[in-house]
Amino acid sequence: MSHTPVTQDPSGEYDPDSSEPQPQGSLAALIGRVLAEIEALQFASFSKDDALDLGLLLVELGRQRSLPIAVDITKGEQVLFHAALNGATPDNERWINAKKRTAMRYEVPSLLVGLRARAAGGRIEDNAWWDQSEFAAHGGAFPIYVRGTGAVAVVTVSGLPQKADHELVVEALRMVLTPER
Repeated sequence: MSHTPVTQDPSGEYDPDSSEPQPQGSLAALIGRVLAEIEALQFASFSKDDALDLGLLLVELGRQRSLPIAVDITKGEQVLFHAALNGATPDNERWINAKKRTAMRYEVPSLLVGLRARAAGGRIEDNAWWDQSEFAAHGGAFPIYVRGTGAVAVVTVSGLPQKADHELVVEALRMVLTPER
């Protein structure tokens, strides 16, 4: 697998995949944005039909943009939706499971788990207790929150850089939660 050098995000926003110096305050700003997304992207209730609608929307967005993604929505032990688009690989399944376990364990987006560790001065992966064969603090898994209840399921996308995986999930959640699309 070739490794393409990552350059700084032209938007000036923090890029968790970049090894380049990041703009001052960009990590805190991205953490703040993800926390605001958690607050804004909550369902009144969440059914299997809602999972199907969200999953099909992610597939539709992926197909329109020719994205090599896999999509998963899981509630507890039950897979409610799963699809792999052209270009997705078996590795995406491993990433889905690891990111999903992270979001389930911490009940926050998997991206936020990694960002918080960086804000504390390191990487969560550098802790001896972090099992990288089971968990991944990379963007793409976002809990499904029901207002007043908390996290009830997790939607996960894998196949793009981690921030893009996260942003695709957020875009779809916004579309589902804002009917006038």
